[in-house]
Amino acid sequence: MSVIMKALKTYIIPFIGLKVGEHHFHYQIDNKFFQDFEYNEFSAVNIKIDLKLEKKTTFLELYFSASGVINVNCDITNEPYDQDINDKFKLVIKFGDEYNDDNEDILIVTHGEYEINVSQYIYELIVLAVPVKRIHPGIEDGTLQSDILSKLEELSPSEDHKTKSSEDIDPRWNNLKKLLTDK
Repeated sequence: MSVIMKALKTYIIPFIGLKVGEHHFHYQIDNKFFQDFEYNEFSAVNIKIDLKLEKKTTFLELYFSASGVINVNCDITNEPYDQDINDKFKLVIKFGDEYNDDNEDILIVTHGEYEINVSQYIYELIVLAVPVKRIHPGIEDGTLQSDILSKLEELSPSEDHKTKSSEDIDPRWNNLKKLLTDK
């Protein structure tokens, strides 16, 4: 058994011994979880996963719910900030002749299976819950003060340069404009 598999053993649910009905599992996800996946995009992680497993006679339904905070760097300023995470995911596990995970919402496992490792689903739920573009809330409300933002403002074209008077326009452009109107 690999080191990663041993570290993620906590997320293995032996469903064969569970009675038909609802079963609840709770996980507290931190940086260690993502280190096991060798994923280091997050500075800090504090996510609570609530998993409701509903065992039916012929299949299983898993309802994942993630809520908490991850610390990431802003894509614009590279300043760290806390990003709220709230997301849900439903997975149906059916039994068949061969393993099939082609459908993201339905997992088919062989008839002899007796346990499921939910770590990959938790990992994907959290990673996909993070916005594609990470923007520090201080940028949106104007409260963030950073050297990078100051430099961006300094280098951006000012309003004075945007509006040129007709005297500043190269006279050759006027001759080209005449070609358009002389048709």
